[in-house]
Amino acid sequence: MALMASADEGCGQTVVLFDGKDLSKWTYYLRDPNAKMEDTWSIQDGVLVCKGRPIGYLRTKEEFENYVLTLEWRWPAETKRGNSGVLVHTSTPNALGVWPKSIEVQLATGDAGDFWVIGTELTVPNVDQRRKGRRHVNLTDGSEKPFGQWNQMEITCRGDEIIVKVNGDLVNHATNCSVTKGAICLQS
Repeated sequence: MALMASADEGCGQTVVLFDGKDLSKWTYYLRDPNAKMEDTWSIQDGVLVCKGRPIGYLRTKEEFENYVLTLEWRWPAETKRGNSGVLVHTSTPNALGVWPKSIEVQLATGDAGDFWVIGTELTVPNVDQRRKGRRHVNLTDGSEKPFGQWNQMEITCRGDEIIVKVNGDLVNHATNCSVTKGAICLQS
């Protein structure tokens, strides 16, 4: 996975989370205690690249609330199935095994925009048809571009509401989120 990201806090101030040069605004957690961040994450030509192993996440050092997160990602052309996610409103580390208490916005191939609740709750329209355990399926398929092409995701977090767009298409909308602020994480 390759990624670029920035957040716009409600007051119109843009916070660059990744400048293409370093990860100074991030910390990390990897399930393997002997692993180093560079075993999973690297910067190549100004792009953050994730190998996907070992399992873990990058976590912003700062917490955010009432913001718009914009990021771009792509899976290498030779990928069979990509799997990652953006965790918003992150708090308690490792609340569910390796994963912190948060709401995950899925980046997995074919599922971009699905919500996964990790020790949290939220409400989505037509919940009976869309909820599968901790997963809340997105509203539309077909918003993602083919492997090798860049996708854009916009995650708007305002109060207890989260709106997700993929390549300009509304793909998910949650209200009554049980958490409304926290760090932002990128899943390896």
